[in-house]
Amino acid sequence: MTEMIYLDNAATTKLESCALDAMLPYLTELYGNASAVYEIARKSKKAVFDSRRQCARLIGAAPNEIFFTSGGSESDNWALIGAYEAYRRKKGTCGHIVTTSIEHHAVLRTAEYLESQGVSVTYLKPDSEGFISVSQVGKAIRPDTFLISVMTANNEIGTIEPVTEIADAVRSVRKDILIHTDAVQAYGQIHLENIAGKVDLLSASAHKLGGPKGTGLLYIRDGIKFPPYIRGGMQESGRRSGTENIPGIVGFGAAAEAALNELDDKILLETGLRDFFFGKIREIPDVLINGPGPDDSDLARLPGNISVCIKGIEGESALIMMDREGICASSGSACASGAREPSHVLKAIGRADDEAKGSLRFTLSHHNSREEIETAAVKLSEIVLKLRDRR
Repeated sequence: MTEMIYLDNAATTKLESCALDAMLPYLTELYGNASAVYEIARKSKKAVFDSRRQCARLIGAAPNEIFFTSGGSESDNWALIGAYEAYRRKKGTCGHIVTTSIEHHAVLRTAEYLESQGVSVTYLKPDSEGFISVSQVGKAIRPDTFLISVMTANNEIGTIEPVTEIADAVRSVRKDILIHTDAVQAYGQIHLENIAGKVDLLSASAHKLGGPKGTGLLYIRDGIKFPPYIRGGMQESGRRSGTENIPGIVGFGAAAEAALNELDDKILLETGLRDFFFGKIREIPDVLINGPGPDDSDLARLPGNISVCIKGIEGESALIMMDREGICASSGSACASGAREPSHVLKAIGRADDEAKGSLRFTLSHHNSREEIETAAVKLSEIVLKLRDRR
């Protein structure tokens, strides 16, 4: 079997060894329920608190503002539905939400559900590189707006949105509007240590930064009256009931701490590999770069994200051929894998259907090497030539 080159880290990441090592005791001898009173239960409870602190540091939050969930999708659902329920109880009306047309489906599908409940939703369109502007958000605000949800970085094209600037602008006009950001792709990938002071709600997921699948978090700014999402016991301060996934939470905390400690080195390595790969891909004729160009500021694009549309090929065919060569990549969001319609993100930035069908996304990590990227670039060029010759 061909040795694997894994270039789909936006879909999921390899479990970091530090996360696995931290988890193992809580899968074996320290299996106590954190709600009980005996010693192994107390150790589990302390482990959850320690993980809460580790996860909070990445965004500059307090530990009591971190609530563990099953993942980013649950966190997004809770953020939007919780904001709606809080507003409806206070005002007795359905109100208005501002979001974007390039959000993850966890936000978009939840917004559609809220529309079915009577909520009015404005979907802002990005520019050709995927950016949402501060002025767009400001113009969309209405007297009944109760929530603004703009992702920190796009999962498909890597665009980093001006979330803190948007938050500052909104606060200068209205202080009663909740601000949520889906930071699933950005958490542990770029510096976010000050973002908790800007937004009210933030979603993140463990398996995007070397933690285990099935664990996420929702940051809820202290002082916000926010309804519980799962009702039952008093876990997560009564806001998210159910026995805690101790091993998952501990692994999340360990991965978050490692990500923060190694962040600058990771950013430098991944940005270098990304730009090297972009340079190789540009040698292929008729390639369109999705999102900010590699010559733009590094603050505009996620360090490890490469998204392109290659004319004259089908992205799915290219992925199958790359898989035969041991190269793992994607054509867009992992959650939309297998969808026949072109990506909603690519359509939003103006890609024609035939262009969007030739889309490929490579997402790198600090585990990748320059040799792997060089090999992937050579194989991609060969595959594109074969596919075009078949036409």
